Amino acid sequence: MLTLRGLTKRYGGKTVVDDLTLEVAPGKVTGFLGPNGAGKSTTMRMVVGLDEPTSGAALIRGTPYAELAHPLRVVGALLDARAAHPRRTAQQHLLAMARSNGISARRVPEVLDAVGLTQVAGKRAGSFSLGMAQRLGIAGALLGDPEVLLLDEPVNGLDPDGVLWVRTLLRSLAAEGRTVFLSSHLMSEMELTADRLVVIGRGRLLADGPTAEVVGAGAGRTVCVRGPQHGGLAALADRLRREGAEVARPAPDELSVSGVPLERVGDLAHEGHVHLYELRAAEASLEEAYMRLTSQSVEYAQEGRTDLEAGV
Repeated sequence: MLTLRGLTKRYGGKTVVDDLTLEVAPGKVTGFLGPNGAGKSTTMRMVVGLDEPTSGAALIRGTPYAELAHPLRVVGALLDARAAHPRRTAQQHLLAMARSNGISARRVPEVLDAVGLTQVAGKRAGSFSLGMAQRLGIAGALLGDPEVLLLDEPVNGLDPDGVLWVRTLLRSLAAEGRTVFLSSHLMSEMELTADRLVVIGRGRLLADGPTAEVVGAGAGRTVCVRGPQHGGLAALADRLRREGAEVARPAPDELSVSGVPLERVGDLAHEGHVHLYELRAAEASLEEAYMRLTSQSVEYAQEGRTDLEAGV
């Protein structure tokens, strides 16, 4: 169990993490989302004691990281894929971590094999590609067989097979009852991997709940309509607007409708004798939900962007 209580971090007059309170439960993959500069990495760094909170606390099993007798046996973290000394081999890097935490050296070949690096165990970390460095970082996070895992952008630099491997690994670790806290900017992958989502913006909590709930609440409901009668669709659009719907026409034979249930759209089309080829509810996506949730929290937005480009 990972618990954040009023966690706050300020640098001078800038608040990076703002009174963040949440619990990351075991047995689930919890996704951690937010724009660049939202405070995700700072939050993770405070959990493992690399940054000191201005106020509040980050607790693992009710204990600060600094007070854990053998931290790698409790918390495994990947915060920087390039953190290994470049002149050490993969095996040397993991062996040094093991010895400093009272972990058996026998664990090193086990995790190297688990991440697919056995064949390059004797190569220096500085020669690794980003994908290989990510695998080495994951091996380090797994070294102590911890019950809590913190992973910051673990699929960055991996090929599709590697991304699938990470997804399968994390879900299997959560199924074993471990706490998995994962950040990523890949919305499609997060939607496939995470059971629960935490979204922050400018250091503040914007959403916390099951993935399907966050997606549904953030993205709204859109009905897609397609038919051959351009005039009929125009008349249908007018009737829908009179009922308070928002209607867009992405193509001459299409309508995109929000604010009116699918059933009512169908009724109005039937009453108006509008021939339709397609009437369906568009599935909400995490990307749409995320853009809506964070539209007012993007710190590095370009000046002069349109609302559409800004994700509003």
